[in-house]
Amino acid sequence: MNYYLEITLIENSDHNLFGLWSKIFQQIHLGLVEIQDDQGHVMVGISFPDYVTGEKYSVLGGKLRMFAQDEATLIQFNAGKWLSRLSDYVHCTSIRPVPEKLTGYNIYQRDQPKTNRERLARRYAKRHNVDYETALVLYSEMVHKNITTPFIRLKSLSGNQEFCLWIKKTIVAEPLGTTFSSYGLSSASTVPDF
Repeated sequence: MNYYLEITLIENSDHNLFGLWSKIFQQIHLGLVEIQDDQGHVMVGISFPDYVTGEKYSVLGGKLRMFAQDEATLIQFNAGKWLSRLSDYVHCTSIRPVPEKLTGYNIYQRDQPKTNRERLARRYAKRHNVDYETALVLYSEMVHKNITTPFIRLKSLSGNQEFCLWIKKTIVAEPLGTTFSSYGLSSASTVPDF
């Protein structure tokens, strides 16, 4: 990844970071869908430079970086177009070369923790054509666990349902891959850290 742009979220009394992430990331996702290839791969990866991992909870922070191998890919994404209606809440830099001196590489991937036994039972019932009560018995001994992974609440435009996009960060030693999902996330491709 040789080029990047940085988006800073601007909080105010009307919108906190949590609410802003939902609005801004929805637009970024739509833009990435527009530039994905036939296999659903995108050549733009994202990072959260202010991501902080804690024992009780973690936070994404207030910045997002978008990376690509070449400047043309970020130009094609056209951040200004996708974020124009949110211009009071974001500051977007111009496209810049990635610095030569890096602190390392990170993988930002979607995490799907199994936390809600009722949701899991509904899903199981639907997929296996059994009633909800039968499916709920399968999850009756599920132990509640606290999830520290940060998330962004999004709305599916196809199904009109809200969901949490949990984002897990992993530090790795070497750069890997260059393809990402339409969320800019990958379980195998890295983005630079600086």
